[in-house]
Amino acid sequence: MSRPGRDDSPDRLYTLTGGRAHAAPDSPFDLVTLVVAESAPVPGMQSEHAEILRITRHPTSVVELAAELSLPVSITKILLTDLLAAGRVSARHPKKAAVIDPDVLEQVLVGLRNL
Repeated sequence: MSRPGRDDSPDRLYTLTGGRAHAAPDSPFDLVTLVVAESAPVPGMQSEHAEILRITRHPTSVVELAAELSLPVSITKILLTDLLAAGRVSARHPKKAAVIDPDVLEQVLVGLRNL
Protein backbone atom coordinates (compact mmCIF):
# COMPACT_ATOMS: atom_id res chain seq x y z
CA MET A 1 0.00 0.00 0.00
CA SER A 2 1.51 3.33 -0.96
CA ARG A 3 1.01 6.70 0.64
CA PRO A 4 -0.91 9.36 -1.28
CA GLY A 5 1.26 11.79 -3.21
CA ARG A 6 4.30 9.55 -3.30
CA ASP A 7 5.53 7.55 -6.22
CA ASP A 8 8.39 5.63 -4.68
CA SER A 9 7.90 2.36 -6.48
CA PRO A 10 11.08 0.28 -6.59
CA ASP A 11 11.18 0.48 -10.40
CA ARG A 12 11.14 4.28 -10.39
CA LEU A 13 13.79 4.54 -7.68
CA TYR A 14 15.97 1.99 -9.46
CA THR A 15 15.75 4.05 -12.64
CA LEU A 16 16.51 7.33 -10.84
CA THR A 17 19.73 5.99 -9.36
CA GLY A 18 20.87 3.82 -12.24
CA GLY A 19 20.49 0.73 -10.07
CA ARG A 20 22.54 2.01 -7.13
CA ALA A 21 21.07 1.35 -3.69
CA HIS A 22 23.45 3.36 -1.52
CA ALA A 23 25.62 6.44 -1.81
CA ALA A 24 29.38 5.87 -1.78
CA PRO A 25 30.80 5.12 1.68
CA ASP A 26 32.89 8.29 1.51
CA SER A 27 29.86 10.42 0.65
CA PRO A 28 30.00 13.78 2.47
CA PHE A 29 26.21 13.89 2.85
CA ASP A 30 24.33 13.36 6.08
CA LEU A 31 20.90 14.65 7.08
CA VAL A 32 22.05 18.15 8.06
CA THR A 33 24.64 18.73 5.32
CA LEU A 34 23.88 21.98 3.55
CA VAL A 35 23.85 21.73 -0.23
CA VAL A 36 24.35 24.74 -2.52
CA ALA A 37 24.01 24.76 -6.31
CA GLU A 38 27.16 25.78 -8.17
CA SER A 39 25.48 25.91 -11.59
CA ALA A 40 22.09 26.19 -13.21
CA PRO A 41 20.24 23.23 -14.71
CA VAL A 42 21.08 22.45 -18.34
CA PRO A 43 18.83 21.04 -21.06
CA GLY A 44 18.81 17.25 -21.16
CA MET A 45 19.63 16.89 -17.47
CA GLN A 46 17.69 14.31 -15.44
CA SER A 47 14.62 16.09 -14.06
CA GLU A 48 15.45 15.27 -10.42
CA HIS A 49 18.96 16.67 -10.84
CA ALA A 50 17.53 19.84 -12.38
CA GLU A 51 15.03 20.18 -9.53
CA ILE A 52 17.81 19.77 -6.96
CA LEU A 53 19.76 22.59 -8.61
CA ARG A 54 16.69 24.83 -8.56
CA ILE A 55 15.94 24.12 -4.90
CA THR A 56 19.54 24.54 -3.76
CA ARG A 57 20.03 28.06 -5.12
CA HIS A 58 19.93 28.82 -1.40
CA PRO A 59 21.60 26.49 1.13
CA THR A 60 19.29 23.56 1.80
CA SER A 61 19.82 20.57 4.08
CA VAL A 62 19.71 17.05 2.67
CA VAL A 63 16.64 16.16 4.72
CA GLU A 64 14.75 19.26 3.51
CA LEU A 65 15.72 18.46 -0.04
CA ALA A 66 14.46 14.87 0.27
CA ALA A 67 11.16 16.13 1.65
CA GLU A 68 10.80 18.69 -1.14
CA LEU A 69 11.50 16.03 -3.77
CA SER A 70 9.26 13.45 -2.04
CA LEU A 71 12.11 10.95 -2.24
CA PRO A 72 13.77 8.78 0.40
CA VAL A 73 16.90 10.35 1.90
CA SER A 74 19.04 7.45 0.62
CA ILE A 75 17.97 8.12 -2.97
CA THR A 76 18.47 11.86 -2.53
CA LYS A 77 22.04 11.23 -1.31
CA ILE A 78 22.79 9.19 -4.43
CA LEU A 79 21.50 11.97 -6.69
CA LEU A 80 23.52 14.54 -4.72
CA THR A 81 26.66 12.42 -5.05
CA ASP A 82 26.21 12.49 -8.84
CA LEU A 83 25.89 16.28 -8.82
CA LEU A 84 28.85 16.71 -6.48
CA ALA A 85 31.05 14.55 -8.73
CA ALA A 86 30.05 16.73 -11.69
CA GLY A 87 30.89 19.90 -9.74
CA ARG A 88 27.30 21.15 -9.90
CA VAL A 89 26.75 21.36 -6.12
CA SER A 90 28.88 21.91 -3.07
CA ALA A 91 28.35 20.39 0.35
CA ARG A 92 29.15 21.93 3.68
CA HIS A 93 28.33 20.96 7.21
CA PRO A 94 26.75 23.44 9.60
CA LYS A 95 29.21 25.05 11.93
CA LYS A 96 29.81 22.96 15.00
CA ALA A 97 29.15 24.47 18.38
CA ALA A 98 32.27 25.50 20.21
CA VAL A 99 33.46 22.95 22.75
CA ILE A 100 32.85 24.42 26.18
CA ASP A 101 35.30 23.89 28.98
CA PRO A 102 33.81 21.49 31.60
CA ASP A 103 35.02 23.82 34.38
CA VAL A 104 32.88 26.63 32.94
CA LEU A 105 29.86 24.31 32.84
CA GLU A 106 30.45 23.33 36.44
CA GLN A 107 30.65 26.99 37.49
CA VAL A 108 27.36 27.68 35.71
CA LEU A 109 25.76 24.69 37.46
CA VAL A 110 26.98 25.91 40.86
CA GLY A 111 25.66 29.39 40.08
CA LEU A 112 22.25 27.99 39.13
CA ARG A 113 22.08 25.96 42.33
CA ASN A 114 22.83 29.08 44.35
CA LEU A 115 19.85 30.92 42.89
